[in-house]
Amino acid sequence: MSAPALPSRLPPSIGTVSVTDFDSRIGVFGSALGFLFFSLLAGLLVASLAVPSIIVVSRGANFTVGYFDSLPDYLTLDQQSQRNTIYANRDGQPVPIASIYDQNREVVGWDAISQYIKDATVAGEDRRFYQHGGVDLKSVVRAAVGNIVHKGITSGSSTIAMQLVKNTLIQRALQIEDPRIKKIAYQAAIDDTLNRKIREMKLAIGLEKRYSKKEILLGYLNIAGFGGTTYGVEAAAQKYFSVSAKDVTLPQAASLIAMVQQPNLRNLSSPTLYAANKVRRDFILGDMRDLGYITTTQFREAVATPIQPKLQGPSNGCLYASDAKFACDYAQRLVPTLDALGPTEAVRKVAWARGAYKIYLSIDLNQQDVAQQALNASAPATETRFALGASAVSVQPGTGRILVMAENKEFDNSGAGSGSTATAVNYNTDRNFGGSSGFATGSTYKIFTLTEWFQQGHTLSEVVDGTVRPFPMQSFKASCARFSGKPYSPKNDSPGEGGPWTIAAATNASVNVAFITMAQKLDLCRIRAAAMAMGVHRADGRPLDVYPSATIGTNEIAPLSMAGAIATIGANGTYCAPTIVDKVVGPDGKEASGQPRQCSKAMEPNIASTVAYALSGVMKVGTGRAGNPEDGVPIVGKTGTTNYADQNWLIGTTTKVALAVWVGNTDGGQRNLRHITLAGTNGYNTKFNIFRTTMRSLDTNPEYRGGAFPGPDPALVR
Repeated sequence: MSAPALPSRLPPSIGTVSVTDFDSRIGVFGSALGFLFFSLLAGLLVASLAVPSIIVVSRGANFTVGYFDSLPDYLTLDQQSQRNTIYANRDGQPVPIASIYDQNREVVGWDAISQYIKDATVAGEDRRFYQHGGVDLKSVVRAAVGNIVHKGITSGSSTIAMQLVKNTLIQRALQIEDPRIKKIAYQAAIDDTLNRKIREMKLAIGLEKRYSKKEILLGYLNIAGFGGTTYGVEAAAQKYFSVSAKDVTLPQAASLIAMVQQPNLRNLSSPTLYAANKVRRDFILGDMRDLGYITTTQFREAVATPIQPKLQGPSNGCLYASDAKFACDYAQRLVPTLDALGPTEAVRKVAWARGAYKIYLSIDLNQQDVAQQALNASAPATETRFALGASAVSVQPGTGRILVMAENKEFDNSGAGSGSTATAVNYNTDRNFGGSSGFATGSTYKIFTLTEWFQQGHTLSEVVDGTVRPFPMQSFKASCARFSGKPYSPKNDSPGEGGPWTIAAATNASVNVAFITMAQKLDLCRIRAAAMAMGVHRADGRPLDVYPSATIGTNEIAPLSMAGAIATIGANGTYCAPTIVDKVVGPDGKEASGQPRQCSKAMEPNIASTVAYALSGVMKVGTGRAGNPEDGVPIVGKTGTTNYADQNWLIGTTTKVALAVWVGNTDGGQRNLRHITLAGTNGYNTKFNIFRTTMRSLDTNPEYRGGAFPGPDPALVR
C-alpha cells in the first residue's frame, strides 16, 4: 500500500481545530511560513528546558528567535560512507575478495528497499511524516509539556527529517581530519541542548523544502545506525538476516527499525537483547496495523514470529578476505598513494574512509592458489623447530603487474595471532608496506655483478680465480666509498671450487670467490647502481651496502624487489616497478588507473640478453636445475644461499613471467636448512619444489607462457 494515501489515527481536537488539521497547517508553515511560527514554538521549547521560571519563556523566545534566524536555511544530503571492495581475478573475471570500511554501509535506491521497511520506519519513527513539513507540532508540544511537568528532558520530538539532519551532521564531523575540530563538531551534533534541537528543526524544515518525502525517507534509511559499524538498511539486513533489504519479511523489517533508537539495547547480535528488540518490534507492528499499513492477520502472524536472526560473520578488512589476504593488505596500504582517490595523501585517506571505491588487483587467484598449496605442502606453517618462513611472488616482465603474492603463514592482523602459524608480516614486501626488514639474498645478488661485468665490456669466456684467499680491502674500487681494515676472506660453498673458472661456469656453479674476483675488477658502487636500476633496495629503507661482501648477497631485500629485478632480464633490460592495483572505480562509477606504470631502461638490450644467456645455464645444468619446470618454456634464473644456509632463494624468469621464491629463518636465527627435513625433503631443496610447481602452473596459462630469449651479444660471449 502507498503510505501517503493512508490515514493516520485521528487524535482528539483542540478547540475548534483538530490536531490533524493543525498538523497539516504546520506542514504548510514548515514549507513556507515556518520561520514566523517557529518563534512561538521556540519559546515553548525554552520553557520546557528552563523550568522553574516561566518568565524565562519570553527571554528565551527572544534569544531563540535570534539564534534561529542566524542558522543556515538548509543542508544538502551528502554521499554517505560506504564499503570499499577489493577485487582480484579468477578465470579471467574480477571477483570480490574483501570489504573494507569505517562504516559498513551499502547505499541503495528506493526500489531496493522493502515496503515493509519504509512503512515500519514511518510507523515507528514519525507517524505524521507525510503530513508535516519537517517539524511535527503535536510531538513538539507533547514533548515540551512533558518536559515541563517532569522538570527535565524526558521525551523527544524528532521527525525523520530531524534525525536525518542529526545523522548527516554526525557523519560530517566524523570525516574531519583534525582530531580537535572533529571532537567539537561531533559533540555539537549530539549534545542534548536546546540549540542543537533548534538547529535540527530549522534544517529539517529546509530539507522538506529542498527534497521530496521519498528522498528524505531514503536518505534516512541509508544513513541510520544499526549497531556497531553497521549503517543503512541494506548492510543491516545483510548482517542480521543474511538477505537484502528488498527481501526482508514483515517481522524482520520491524526488528531492524526497532534498533535505530537504541541499537546498543536492542541489537540482534546478542541473544540477551532479543526480548528488548521484540517488545519494540511488536509496538512498531501495532502502529503499522493502526495506520493501515498491514492487516490484523498480518499483525498477529508477525508478533507470533520469534526473533530469529541469521547473522553474517564479521567481514571488515583483509583478515576476512576470501583469498590472497597478504596481497589485500599490501593493496590497502598503498591506498594513500593512489592518485585516483585525490591529489594529496590526506585527501585520499578521507576519500577512502568515505568509501564506495572498488579496487581491482592484478592478482591471478588461480595461480595464487597453486603457489599457496605449494608453500603449504613444502614449508608448513606448523613447523616448531625454528621460525620457518617461505614466500612466492610473481611479476610480469614489461608491466610490473604482480600475479602472485603468497606465503606459508595465515594472515592475522588482529593482534591475537595464532602462535607460529599466523602473522601480519608480509614476507614479500618492504617494511613500510607491512613487510619484514628483508632477508639476505645470498648469491641471487650476483646477477648485478654479472650485469656490470658485461656493461664494462668483459666477456662470458674470461677466466677468473676461484681460489679461497684474502683480499686486501684497498684492492677494491668504490667511487662512492672508502674501505680499510683487515683483508676480506670470502669462502666458497664447497672446498673443491678453487682454481680457474670461466664466467659462464662460475655463474652455473655460483662460485663465491670467482665473483669476488670479478668485483675486484669493477667499481663496487657501479654494481650497486646496476642493482638499483633494476629496482633493488633494502627492505628496511637503508641504503644498499657496497662492501665487497655485498656482491655475494649480504643486503637484506624483500622478495618482491628481487622478483622485479629478475623480471628486468625477462623484459630485455626494461625495469618496471611492481604494481598490484590495476584500476580504481570511484563512487561515481568512473574508472581511473591504479598504480602508474613506471618503467625505465635498466640496461641495454644486448646486456640483458647476454645476462639471460649466462643465467640460462644455471637452470639447465647449474645450481637451479632442480627448480626448472622442464615444460619446454625457456627460463633463466639464479639461486641464493647465505653462509649458514639459513636463507635460501631461487629467482627466475621467462619472457612473460618472473618468480621469486624465498625460504628461511624469520627471527634472525641461523638454522641451517641443509641440516633439517621439511615435509620429507631436505630443507635446502624446499625452494625448488615451490618454484617448480608455481612456475609450471604459470607456464600452462597461454597469457603467461614465455618464448625464446633474444640471443646474447656475440662480442660478450667470445
